[in-house]
This record gives sequence, structure tokens and C-alpha cells, in this order.
Amino acid sequence: MKVAIFDFDGTLFPNETFPLLMGHLKNHPIHFHKYRNFFLRILPVYLAYKCKLYPEQKMKEYSMRSYIAAFGSSPKAEIEQFFSQIGGIMSQNLSEPMLHRLEQHRMDGYYTMLVSGAYEPLLNSVTKDVNFDCIIGSSIPFNDEKLMKNSSINYIYGERKTEFINAHLSNMQVDWQNSFAYGDSFTDLNVLELVGNPVAVNPEPRLLEVANHKKWEIIK
Repeated sequence: MKVAIFDFDGTLFPNETFPLLMGHLKNHPIHFHKYRNFFLRILPVYLAYKCKLYPEQKMKEYSMRSYIAAFGSSPKAEIEQFFSQIGGIMSQNLSEPMLHRLEQHRMDGYYTMLVSGAYEPLLNSVTKDVNFDCIIGSSIPFNDEKLMKNSSINYIYGERKTEFINAHLSNMQVDWQNSFAYGDSFTDLNVLELVGNPVAVNPEPRLLEVANHKKWEIIK
């Protein structure tokens, strides 16, 4: 079995998700009051990150956790509706070249995966009309149909992506040499190096340097 693995932020979706989520919360007609506490909670960590005193991965994970924590113990249906609203808008702006690659891989019999640090309910909403065999994102903890207050989310980032990919495919015979992976960030490197056909999509400078050195396909 051959696989085709797609990143989301900067790859299938041309922009970064989290700034959009911040704006969605800030301007939401119902949940806007949650924004202030969320912002005040992440501000010290973000400033420490900008001063190079706090690692990027930990800053992003803290921001993701703080964002969801702002919803307290809200019902699962309410959270999913919140993500569905912005997901419907984002779905109109997916990358046409990546959608074309996805469709081509599906026609060629590849097992297609979307693997991202974005929240799973958001990924499911954005790709409601896009066919993936598997979607792996950062899961939100629920219990009895309610958000589990102060529980950590399982943030999928960097090496964790490959761990989840390998765990999901552990019972399958994968032809890695003839598989594809698409990513835009240096943090996608572990996933890109899994396959024989890595593709750098609008790559950031560090990934572009690696892609040029290793003569990978680059899509700009």
C-alpha cells in the first residue's frame, strides 16, 4: 500500500490557522467574552517566545491548550458548532494544486492522510467535502459530551506526527519508497523523510534549503 500524507497549515490550507481562530473567537457573537482571558493567559508566554526565552513548540502547545481552556466545560456540540462556523469559511480557500494532487493520489489508489497540529473538529469541518482516508489532528478531551476542563489536548507537532502516522499504519504493509508527503515547514521534515517522494509546498527558508540540497520536488 502506498500512502500520500498532507500537512494542513501552509499546505492544504495556504495560511496559518491559529491567527484565524483567534479572530474567530474575538469577533464571535456568543463567545467573544472568552477572548480576553485567553489573550491575557498566553501573552507572557508569547512575549517570552518572541524574546527567544521560550521554545516555539511549547509556546504553540500552550496556546492551543489555553484556547480550548477558555471554553471551560462547554458542551461538545457547542464546540463543534464553533469550529464548524469557521471551518465552512476556510473550506472555500483550500489550495487548488493540493486538492488536485489529493484527487490524483486517490485515483491512483493511494491511502490518503491529513496529519496536522490543528484541532480535529476544525479539520473535520474544513474537509467535510474533501475525501481523506484518515484525518489525524490535535484531539480535544471530552467526557459525557462536555469539554474536560483543564485537561491537556494531545497536540500533534513535529516528531509526534510521525509517531501517530506509524501507529495508525502499524498493521498495514506500506510501500514507503513510492509514497508521497507534502509539507511547508521545517517541522514537517520528519514526515517528509518517511517517504520516497517528499514535496515541499511553499516552503519556509529552512525547509527550502533542505529541499534544494536533497533535490526534492518544490511547489511554489
